[in-house]
Amino acid sequence: MRPTIFVLFCFAGLLALPASEAMASRPDLAEAIAAQASVAPDTLDLAAAPGYLGIPGGPVLNLWLAFGWSVWVGWIFSTVGAFGGVMAGVGHMSVHGLGAYAKSFGVTPLNKAVTDSVRASNQMLAGLSAVISTFSYYRLKRIVLPLGLSLGLGSILGAWLSASLTAGKLNFSSYQGYFGLFVLLLGCYLLWETSPAGQRSKHKAKEASQAFEKAAGQRRDGGVAAVSTGVRVLRVSLTRCVFTFSGVEFSFNPLLPFIGGMIIASIAAFLGVGGGFLLVPFLTSVSQLPMYLAAGTSALAVLLSMITGIATLTLHGALVDWSLVSIELAGIAAGTIIGPFTSRFFSDIWLKRLFIVLAFYVGTDYVLRGFFQIRLFG
Repeated sequence: MRPTIFVLFCFAGLLALPASEAMASRPDLAEAIAAQASVAPDTLDLAAAPGYLGIPGGPVLNLWLAFGWSVWVGWIFSTVGAFGGVMAGVGHMSVHGLGAYAKSFGVTPLNKAVTDSVRASNQMLAGLSAVISTFSYYRLKRIVLPLGLSLGLGSILGAWLSASLTAGKLNFSSYQGYFGLFVLLLGCYLLWETSPAGQRSKHKAKEASQAFEKAAGQRRDGGVAAVSTGVRVLRVSLTRCVFTFSGVEFSFNPLLPFIGGMIIASIAAFLGVGGGFLLVPFLTSVSQLPMYLAAGTSALAVLLSMITGIATLTLHGALVDWSLVSIELAGIAAGTIIGPFTSRFFSDIWLKRLFIVLAFYVGTDYVLRGFFQIRLFG
């Protein structure tokens, strides 16, 4: 566990600079509160006790609930390599009620301040989960390092551009609606992908998954696997990378994941999430990876884009409620450590079906709430 603890300290150090910048920008919050009191005085009680972010009358969140939800967030991200940022967003928006709180201000500076705070907090939780997942899957030899680095380099550029262009400009209703729309479209795509037609296009990934499941079963029964289940990189060049997993050979052009990573990270940074919910289908569909490799490889790319997105948002004045986030990070650590060691007990197809259920639930609810102010769930 010592290497894991070292990695956690490194991640905390990376957050220290953005955190100090965010705390230094508290005058921006004071200006937003003053502007709110001027344009919509009925939405703010200046005499009330400070709550979330130090806003007078802001909600005081249940930290036990925050810890429990974060354990779930860490587990789902580390198990499927995605949905960590999405589930963190669900927690902040719906479980803790910050979505309704932001909307209560109307389209005002405080609305946008809470929106950016949620985006930054989501990314911090997804970022810590990505740190632990990357290390755990690397030890299990289930990361395609050249592919993850190609995705990650593109993600750095995309995350920086998107966060820079949208910081301080997004109201919560629009954010929630677009958040749901992207997730809903993803669910529709994954539904097709798990259909017979979609499965026929993934014969190589299926072959590798079956070989991995067979080898894992042999080891649980005390037998010896016939082939190595880890990733083995054979050749790397600017135009082609070749590797094997469970005896099945794969190849890809590094330029394609670089472009894909840039596009996906720009969308993810706009939504304030990790991007794993787009990276995983990209890896399983375009790159033809089995889910067992997609989770770890996605985590590496998410880590690089999260560092970029967090730094960019906070340097643009996004604020963080550290009493909440510190508790959430502890829950993320617990859930994420468990995930890689439990994923082997779930079949490839059932992991995707879990992904689809979450996508339809979150997507439908948030599209209706964000664009039409209709509460379908809760």
